[in-house]
Amino acid sequence: MLQKLPPVSSVVAEHVAPFILPSPERPLAPPLLRLEGVSAGYDETPILKHLNLRLDLDDRIGLLGVNGAGKSTFAKLVAGALKPQSGEFTRSARLKVGWFHQHQIEALNPKDTPLDIIRTVMPEASEASRRARLAQYGLGHQKVETTVDSLSGGERARLLLNLVALEAPHLLILDEPTNHLDIDSRRALLDALNEYEGAVILITHDRSLMELVADRLWLASDGTIAPFDGDMDDYAKFVIDRAKQAGKAPTQVRAAEPVEVPKPPPPPKTKVPTGTARRRAESAEAALARATAAVTELDKALTDPKVFSEDPAKAAELGRKREQAQVALEKAEQEWLDAVEAYEAVKVDA
Repeated sequence: MLQKLPPVSSVVAEHVAPFILPSPERPLAPPLLRLEGVSAGYDETPILKHLNLRLDLDDRIGLLGVNGAGKSTFAKLVAGALKPQSGEFTRSARLKVGWFHQHQIEALNPKDTPLDIIRTVMPEASEASRRARLAQYGLGHQKVETTVDSLSGGERARLLLNLVALEAPHLLILDEPTNHLDIDSRRALLDALNEYEGAVILITHDRSLMELVADRLWLASDGTIAPFDGDMDDYAKFVIDRAKQAGKAPTQVRAAEPVEVPKPPPPPKTKVPTGTARRRAESAEAALARATAAVTELDKALTDPKVFSEDPAKAAELGRKREQAQVALEKAEQEWLDAVEAYEAVKVDA
């Protein structure tokens, strides 16, 4: 009877190349960085003030804040691409920093190949060594001589993420590292970060990555960066509370007309469409409530022991629906947080 059974096709799992983030060989004496009363900005205009922070080798920092709050400015400062305007900034002379950000992807020459790019990073290595390293990054022989404009966004991001860590830096600064990565690649990046033994500053809207990597949170807000006492749920509440407060602020009150007119009136300021952003935030909050209620209802059904004993098929179906509902909940939660952050940013510009 076994011989008469039809052959079963084997399932071939698609291999996802790991990220290679080598840990620093020689740890530095703490702290890696110390900022005391530091200000930083551009053209003598400070973006961040009163920075009093310390970073050690084992720190995993999640940097929170709405767009425009100064997160990228802080990344440039820490990476050494921006000098402080004032204050005391202590930084080890032997500190090696690996810095990944989206502008690196945009700045790639579209006619370069991965082999051209790695030649500049590994000028003294043999061609075979370069090709072998690219293969470790998940770029096989059919990709190494493909031009950048023919690579996917995920392939470009994977290449650059591995290259910024090539020299085993003491500190990795990752600014939105998962924007172009699929689910399996995000998991591979998480595994690599958990094995990496240096310090990490993570800037991301990927809540799950933030929760699984960061052990401390810093918040960029009100022109400074300071430790945030709370978790991602507390941050979500902070953002929505700030948005609600901004919505109540009397931003449209007109000043009294002066008796004399010393100067011609300034050109009218473009009105910021806060209503659209507010409605989007409210809609996202309602969707989040519905998704939460759906998960709660399924959890309640799955706690009934009769479901499993009397109708196993129904129990299995409920389990599948619970998984789908959880995915929908996580998506709704992220959309809600993005909408509220966008609303707060619009209110700041109003």
